[in-house]
Amino acid sequence: REITKIDLEGIDTVFHLAALSNDPIGNLNSTWTSQINNLGSVRLANLCKSVGVSRFLFSSSCIMYGESNLDTVDETSPVDPKTDYAKSKVDAEKEILKLSDSKFAPVSLRNGTVYGLSEFMRFDTVTNDFTGSAMCTGKIIIKGNGKPWRPVVYIGDVSRSFIEISKAPINIISGEIFNNGSDELNIQIFKLAEIVANTIPGTEVKVLQKNDEDQRTYRASFNKMKKYFPDFKFQFNPNDGVKKLYEEFQGIGLKKNDYLSGKFIRMKNLTRLIENNLLDNNLYWVNKS
Repeated sequence: REITKIDLEGIDTVFHLAALSNDPIGNLNSTWTSQINNLGSVRLANLCKSVGVSRFLFSSSCIMYGESNLDTVDETSPVDPKTDYAKSKVDAEKEILKLSDSKFAPVSLRNGTVYGLSEFMRFDTVTNDFTGSAMCTGKIIIKGNGKPWRPVVYIGDVSRSFIEISKAPINIISGEIFNNGSDELNIQIFKLAEIVANTIPGTEVKVLQKNDEDQRTYRASFNKMKKYFPDFKFQFNPNDGVKKLYEEFQGIGLKKNDYLSGKFIRMKNLTRLIENNLLDNNLYWVNKS
């Protein structure tokens, strides 16, 4: 929201990854998600174009397909955003892609459900949550029926895909949308839980069958990604990815207190920072000087 043209001078390619990516954050302030994810993103894309940036890769999400009744959803399928986060991605993508021309190539990458180790872990995405819960509590609790589909993709593969696409000729990628993943990454929630349970000894899986739980389901087609970038391979399928994540959690010594403490829950951290007057009500850092 504060970037200026001076910040972008001499830049050829921008990977735009920044966003509020947690729906409950909207409970604190209903305008934040739109201001940052939509308006801030479109503003940044316009600035990039105005200073001569040639490629702008927008990190979007397959979550925008919502509760699809189609067997598979591809880039031409109707979007059905169910949350503020999904709506913000739909709105931003639409406006950003309008900026496409022969010199400026905006691209939207609709990522699958990303997982993997990071400095500021998120345990509100399904693979991270299942693996962390199994390791730290010995249980995986599925609140719904476990039947919804998700395309789960390892963060290392996502990073590599951004780099690969950024190297393509402008006329090939400008204005394009890609579901970012591969077909073998599609998996039902209960199957993913079984993989985690088989990877981490002693894990118990409970399916609560609550009807009011998240019913978003989408099985994504990644044929376009494969067609445009036939030599690019996603290295981690769900089995390999869960094993990798479990090894990473073991490597950092993840403990039950870490998983349950709330320090990796975005909304709790934002609430704490605001209450301590470190962030203002627009999510800007408070200048203590």
